[in-house]
Amino acid sequence: MAKTSTDQDANRAPHGGAAPARGADVARAVQALAAQLAATAVERDRAGGHAGAERELIRASGLLRLSVPTQYGGAGAKWSTVLGAVRTLAEADSALAHVFGFHHLQVAGVLLYGTTEQHEYFLRPTVERHLFWGNALNPLDRRVVARAELDGYRIDGVKNFSSGSVGSDLLTFSAWHKTSSTALIAALPTRTDGITVNPDWDAFGQRQTDSGTVRFDHVRLEPIQVLQAPGVAPTPRATLRSQVAQLIMTNLYLGIARGAFQEARRYVRDHARPWFASDVQRHADDPYVQERFGEFWLRVQAAQALADLAGQQLDTALARGPSLTADERGEVAVAGAQAKVLAHRAALDVGNDLFDVTGASSTAARYGYDRFWRNARVHTLHDPVAYKIRDLGRYALLDQIPEPTAYS
Repeated sequence: MAKTSTDQDANRAPHGGAAPARGADVARAVQALAAQLAATAVERDRAGGHAGAERELIRASGLLRLSVPTQYGGAGAKWSTVLGAVRTLAEADSALAHVFGFHHLQVAGVLLYGTTEQHEYFLRPTVERHLFWGNALNPLDRRVVARAELDGYRIDGVKNFSSGSVGSDLLTFSAWHKTSSTALIAALPTRTDGITVNPDWDAFGQRQTDSGTVRFDHVRLEPIQVLQAPGVAPTPRATLRSQVAQLIMTNLYLGIARGAFQEARRYVRDHARPWFASDVQRHADDPYVQERFGEFWLRVQAAQALADLAGQQLDTALARGPSLTADERGEVAVAGAQAKVLAHRAALDVGNDLFDVTGASSTAARYGYDRFWRNARVHTLHDPVAYKIRDLGRYALLDQIPEPTAYS
């Protein structure tokens, strides 16, 4: 019998701060956490592995409760606020911002797929015990299978790209149900008997996202832990989960672009020497350098404007509740696709091109400026941006809204 989340953590009571409730309090908490993460970001990016101490800083900030509704003890923040927090943290450390954002994505999954009883079952312990959620819901990996067993299921198999799984307290996951040829979506305590999390993530970027491989060996799944049963078609509102995921990624990319811009700006103003042929005393007065910064600024500002708009549309759609229509959901997907394409481009372009204005000395390992491009390059491969542009083309040309999938 699988233990409940409360039982599973009875011997481990992590400490967490009070959830900031007001906008100004949230902003201060996010900025304080970002400063803490920034202090060691370069060294930890180089080291990789599990950032256990920094994850405890996130837990202690109280920000894990941000997206949990107030009736379960959370802060009940709008999603535009959560996304803004992801963006700010990503300026400092996009790997830990990823872990933070994906924690809230799992909370969103419980809220969008689950019943009121399941909200109580999963979210109240999340707040009371300051629990950290991880992810094993990679829908393209069907190696985890679900078989009916009594009134529940038995889960077996392996899932990769499981962001935040290492060090998590609870896991959302998907399992393929062969009988119905559909996926089951569920959640379990990470330390349930039969679950093994392997810290084997070894990409050259986003090195501390704890995106290990999760193995399920004869794991028992109780009915209350099943968020979406096999063969059940999700409502338009439930399919907003993929839009939450896409906008988390968008704001990660935007945070990377902003972080790269700020570091380049600081270096050019404080350290860079002018090129001998420029006829200026300060590198920042070189018109060619100024032109490049103008380009950086335009890319970031355009992406930010569309990301803010998409976040507001997500808030509006969620506020519609069960009355949300497929067309309204589609408009959120269009807004999200627009924002993601521009944020994707801004992160890669600014992260790479910053060296054109900072010069050879800025490539010293102590600055770690290469982390911006590496982190953006790894994460932007999550799903091909070309398909976002295709969706936008279909919308612009044929008035065709994106089909709801795990990626659109």
